[in-house]
Amino acid sequence: MDAQDVERPLINHLPPQVENTEFTSDEAVDISNQPALKRSTGNWRACFFILGAEFTECVAFFAIAKNLVTYLTGALQESNIDAATTVSTWIGSSFFTPLIGAFLADTFWGRYWTVVIFLSVYVTGMFILTVSTFIPLLMGSSYDRGIHCVTAYLGLYLVALGSGGIKPCVSALGADQFDATDPVERVTKGSFFNWYYWSINIGSLLSATLLVWVQDNIGWGVGLAIPTVFMASGLSVFVAGRKTALHEAPSPTDGNYKIQHTSQFRFFDKAAIVAPTSGDKGAENPWRFCTVSQVEELKMLLRMFPVWASMVLFFAVTAQMSSTFIEQGAAMDNRVGPFTVRPASLATFEIISVMVCIPTYDAVLVPLARRSTGKERGLSQLQRLGVGLALSVAGMVYAALVEARRLALARIGTPMSIMWQAPAFAVLGAGEVFTTVGILEFFYDQSPGGMKSLGSALSQLTVGAGHYLNSALLGAVAAITASGGKRGWIPDDLDEGHLDYFFWLMAALGVVNLLHFLYCSMRYRANNSTAS
Repeated sequence: MDAQDVERPLINHLPPQVENTEFTSDEAVDISNQPALKRSTGNWRACFFILGAEFTECVAFFAIAKNLVTYLTGALQESNIDAATTVSTWIGSSFFTPLIGAFLADTFWGRYWTVVIFLSVYVTGMFILTVSTFIPLLMGSSYDRGIHCVTAYLGLYLVALGSGGIKPCVSALGADQFDATDPVERVTKGSFFNWYYWSINIGSLLSATLLVWVQDNIGWGVGLAIPTVFMASGLSVFVAGRKTALHEAPSPTDGNYKIQHTSQFRFFDKAAIVAPTSGDKGAENPWRFCTVSQVEELKMLLRMFPVWASMVLFFAVTAQMSSTFIEQGAAMDNRVGPFTVRPASLATFEIISVMVCIPTYDAVLVPLARRSTGKERGLSQLQRLGVGLALSVAGMVYAALVEARRLALARIGTPMSIMWQAPAFAVLGAGEVFTTVGILEFFYDQSPGGMKSLGSALSQLTVGAGHYLNSALLGAVAAITASGGKRGWIPDDLDEGHLDYFFWLMAALGVVNLLHFLYCSMRYRANNSTAS
């Protein structure tokens, strides 16, 4: 089975006599646990509330993340190394806590109520963090830095915990709003993931421009109070739309659904075989005896792992935009006409690229690709991921060429304009449109029915894992190339190093990763849920 097979979800339609009724065909229910009416629940009418909640969460998250190091070194008087470590740890935690939220959603609370609960935790964390900025003023001469730090860190990690219930559940809940048995709504679901990622980037743009300016020029109290109000409003809007949202869809292992047996990973099948000596008592013990469907759910997750691993290196590449690209920009001429451009501001080109490419992909590329491929979404999910991986390689090749040229000019005393970095940000932004959105859709569709939130959490985990991998690669390169008293590839003065070699290394790893992905995609077997 090749990559194209992922585009054809294996779904069994209901009998003809019950299709096209006033209720959804996938047996989803509303807030009252009643069969959902198609004309008043789900689809975009519910997604507007869901995307609104995601937008406000992103405004709040990036309002903290974009400028947190400044707050830590300034207001909390931390050293540069301690502040950098704190920021990395906090962001990493924010991308690992989705595993907690996904578990609670899939096991106990369901996606809707998990989002409500964790949004409340998020708002509480934002409120505490905002209050912490006023502690020096409130305490006056009795100011205690320890109390200030404890309050700030409590707010930060409540925010990290709150994001853990939102990141995996909002995307999955939004996809739940579209009837998988309806060909039109299946296509629309693909558009939802595009606009989901668009809302993330518009929130990031607002935070990186307006809110960061407010924090630097008016004060952190106002700069955090604004996103706190946004979050409270998002919670209210999300709860207000509860009657339009589809709340539960049947799991393939519930009721009259089952998953067909496959021969791959056959050694796991022993878990579904009753041992002759176990008798009925052993068969009744769920820790000793599993159903075929439960075994197949595990196999589904294992089949997706090679694809997941390929995405980790992609996010290690995109992590350059917040690390080595910034250092490269600091060594370039940042004067553009009468303006002075900060290196971090070049990330705006990534956001603009995403915001332009998403509607273009949806309105232009999908219809064109559909005519040539015959697929509902134009490109299959795996083909979409492959395009994104290829673009990441192109971005690294361009960055390496720019750095080689910058070094050549630096040797003769001629500075290179920072605007030469803009295409690298734009290309990697376009790659995110294909890969970041594609991995969300892929993990939602291919995860077992009762683990959709977990699938979304795993897709989020690739971001955190990619950043950790980038840190490991940078550390390894620094240790190896700077051994024996050498300057190394990435010294403090980049004019004396070879950052271009590091970019070529990332490009080479990207090529190997792309080839590995193509091999895995050709061997990938899509899920096989059926109704009995």
